Amino acid sequence: MHDLAALLGPRRTTSEFVLAREASARSVQRWIASGQLVRLHPGWVTLPEWADDWTVRAHAATGYTSGLLSHTSALVAHGLIDRPGFRIDVTLPEHHRVRSSRRLRIHRTRRPCARTLAQGLAATTVARALVDTWDDAHRGRRSSRYSDLARNAVLRATRERRVTVADVEAELTAVPRLPGLVPLRELLAQARAGAQSQLEILGLRALLTAGLPPPQLQYGIDLGFGTLHVDAAWPEVKLAVEFDGAAYHSKADDWQRDLRRDAALAALGWVVLRFSWIDVTERPAVCVAQIAATYRLRRLDVPQAATSPLGMAARGTP
Repeated sequence: MHDLAALLGPRRTTSEFVLAREASARSVQRWIASGQLVRLHPGWVTLPEWADDWTVRAHAATGYTSGLLSHTSALVAHGLIDRPGFRIDVTLPEHHRVRSSRRLRIHRTRRPCARTLAQGLAATTVARALVDTWDDAHRGRRSSRYSDLARNAVLRATRERRVTVADVEAELTAVPRLPGLVPLRELLAQARAGAQSQLEILGLRALLTAGLPPPQLQYGIDLGFGTLHVDAAWPEVKLAVEFDGAAYHSKADDWQRDLRRDAALAALGWVVLRFSWIDVTERPAVCVAQIAATYRLRRLDVPQAATSPLGMAARGTP
């Protein structure tokens, strides 16, 4: 009696050829016919209860094609996208003739693909996956949601230092006609300047209408026991602006952390204005007016501001 789970190995999927060496070709066909094994791709099997597991399907896809996870599938493997798509994206050299299927999307390329391991999966590099995803998201009539996914992946990758802006720009040299190249270069310039999220980018665009000096992005403030970075700051008047995305403030602990940060800054005489996604997208003029008014008040008398009501960290518009 064979233990099928053990025969499949740590990847929980393998080829029928490998199984036949461990048991017999007749046994493998019997297990498939009885439903004990299911085919994910021609010649590649797993247990029925593992057939919908994304990691199992990714291992089967790369094993079946001898290719690399790419595009959004590579970004999932690299931990830059949280929700994997239904189909697995794999990139192969152009001479390969493996075809796409319902759960497998084949991309062929003339460009060499550097191979890396991400969570034990053979994949393209982060920079290559970002550029490929951007390319795919800006071809034809793609949804705005796909474009947002590509944009957020770039920002997350640079924010988490999984890739540098220079790495992505180097990858772009091989695709001078990339769809959406201009907005991607603009996004990379914003990431290099310190923007870490789409909310920050929208907020900083709004600040351009405030008539204030350009703020310093991701400005570090020495607390004595460590350095705290704020999204945008005017250190000459000790004014900081933070943009609070819902994804990063969905738990009570996040709000408590922000209160502690703001209290530490207030003790040093800083004003912190916080703005949410709704603030920035639905009432940017109100945000700009509040920032401009606070800046001008701070310019009147910075030393007194530390003990005034404005010296307390303040939330953005209600």
